Amino acid sequence: MLGTILLLLLALAKPGCPSPTGATSRRAEALKRLLEVFGMEDPPPPPAHVKQPPQYMVDLFNTVANADGVTKNPDILEGNTVRSFLDKTHGEKMRFLFVLSSVAKNEKILTAELHLFRLWPRATDGPKRHHFCQVSVYQVLENQPDAAGGKKLLAARLVSLQGSGWEVFAITQAVRDWMEDESSNQGLLVAVQALGGSPLDPPPLQFASGKDHHESKKPMLVLFTDDGRRGASLPVAGFPDLQPQAPVLPAKMSVPKLTGPRSVRSLDRLQPCQKHPLSVDFEEIGWSGWIISPRGYNAYHCKGSCTFPLGENMRPTNHATVQSIINALKLSEGVSSPCCVPDKLYSINLLYFDDDENVVLKQYDDMVAGSCGCH
Repeated sequence: MLGTILLLLLALAKPGCPSPTGATSRRAEALKRLLEVFGMEDPPPPPAHVKQPPQYMVDLFNTVANADGVTKNPDILEGNTVRSFLDKTHGEKMRFLFVLSSVAKNEKILTAELHLFRLWPRATDGPKRHHFCQVSVYQVLENQPDAAGGKKLLAARLVSLQGSGWEVFAITQAVRDWMEDESSNQGLLVAVQALGGSPLDPPPLQFASGKDHHESKKPMLVLFTDDGRRGASLPVAGFPDLQPQAPVLPAKMSVPKLTGPRSVRSLDRLQPCQKHPLSVDFEEIGWSGWIISPRGYNAYHCKGSCTFPLGENMRPTNHATVQSIINALKLSEGVSSPCCVPDKLYSINLLYFDDDENVVLKQYDDMVAGSCGCH
């Protein structure tokens, strides 16, 4: 289905060709179906202002996928979706709020992480008495978190007072609570304490805030989720070899010299089943405003004959082999020759801005034909 949609879009996008009757509506319908493949009803609008995606999300994309978005290893991600959210408080230090309205109700929350950037410690007079402090993350239950029962401890650990960098805290249960009852989302509170848990004033350790520091250091919530989508049960390998397959002709078979349009069609019929390029350009489709990476990818498609006898290079199934024999010997009416179809599919990854301008990494199954066979 995806290949048909892409081929239709590319045909309708060719410059210089007269538009057939209903071409505009066909293109709109094809784009709608393509959005359904990507799990969307409407394309997200481009960000109102130029925005840089969090470096963490860019690095994660580069770890999971190659430059074309094709998955390097299907087991790297937990689930098939990673969502990032920036803090919406922009003011109160050590208090953080993340709006999760863009998370679908059917998404299963697997892991939720609070990412905070630890700043270089302030210069202090006299010798330093401590090398570590305790950082505690609380789920705020009431507007007054310091009141009895106003907060719940989610995570706590010792953090060095030397150096700077990202600190990550697991807060999965809090996010699951917020997804069940959106009104319960009162945010998070982070406390810097002495080793015994007593408060430190002023705290010797500070984290970057969303208001006073560079965008690359803003507090961030990262969700690893699964939306329940699953692809076809075709063989899956590690990093795919996406070089076009060269046609392999049976031994002693010669291709006659043919000319003209009819000759081209005849030559196509003589070509064995093989993989051909199928470029998908998101700018040409009109999606470049909200898709960060990749700018496009090669989906490939399968084309060619599956005539008797089927060689091993055509990767036939036993059923296809029997079908080709029945077809060749005319042992049964109405039996066609096997079809040239993908027998190995790979997933791709998109890094994009959603409707709320949050950056999302999503993995889509069965998007690239890895190899072709007669089935």
